[in-house]
Amino acid sequence: MSFARLCAHYFSHAAWLEEDQLLRGVGRLAGIPGVLIHGRLDLGGPPDAAWLLARAWPTSELYLVNAGHTGGADMTEHTLAALERFAQR
Repeated sequence: MSFARLCAHYFSHAAWLEEDQLLRGVGRLAGIPGVLIHGRLDLGGPPDAAWLLARAWPTSELYLVNAGHTGGADMTEHTLAALERFAQR
């Protein structure tokens, strides 16, 4: 119940962010590589947000995996592969 209250509180206040604040500030990530892994079945955070971020962040990679909000084997596989690549840098 506490987790549900916390989530509802953040959702109802849009996490205290202005409209499109994250996308407007994405230029600060220029030149920094990133890997975005998003569950295409995530109902709480639809994939369009990750897609818009990936479009605005040229050095990022987006993987839409067959999972929901809590992840799964596909998400774990992509996460471990990304971590391995970053560790080798």
